Amino acid sequence: MSEAVLRLTGVSKTYNPGTPGEIRVLSDLDLSLAPGEVVGLVAPSGSGKSTLLHIAGLLDTPDAGEVEIAGQATAKLGDRGRTRLRRDAVGFVYQFHHLLPEFSAAENIELPQRANNVSASAARARAADLLAAVGLAERATHRPSELSGGEQQRVAFCRALANAPAVLLADEPTGNLDPGTSDQVFGVLMDLVRETGLSALIATHNLELASRMDRVLHLSDGRVVAD
Repeated sequence: MSEAVLRLTGVSKTYNPGTPGEIRVLSDLDLSLAPGEVVGLVAPSGSGKSTLLHIAGLLDTPDAGEVEIAGQATAKLGDRGRTRLRRDAVGFVYQFHHLLPEFSAAENIELPQRANNVSASAARARAADLLAAVGLAERATHRPSELSGGEQQRVAFCRALANAPAVLLADEPTGNLDPGTSDQVFGVLMDLVRETGLSALIATHNLELASRMDRVLHLSDGRVVAD
């Protein structure tokens, strides 16, 4: 079997430990993502799915356990190593697009590449290819305010894939869109993921969307349970 692209082993996280407001969010949680696998994560609000995604993407640290990304253990990595691995191997998509308003669609996709020492011409070409893949080639010079909500989120998908990550983490990526647009934009995301062959962990409330993924996991009492 191929090595997991993302593996969480024995991950626990508690906020405000030892106080009356202690909240145990994750408890000895295990999760793995195979190469090219798209996994849905279904959980009610407040159950810890955003915490799980933040820990998986090295934006937060667990109290215990190990996170491995592309075969790299991270528990003993310093801040610089974690930042480098997150930049090189992880793409993030959120419910809100978080595009920089003063830059065009293409420039929003070029920026993370430039931060990763990609040349201006290569970054421009990569942005053009990604925008074409999501049907937005003609909108490359438009700023976010000139794009619809669905178009903005498609640009955010492209930005997340700009540095060709090994794994994509998405937190309710279509949750801010109306049902019709949500279905269309999710289809675009799935096409992108399948075409690039990367692995994806996608948190969603939408059971219909989750059913279109390879596996569905539920987060319950701080642990992952298979559907």
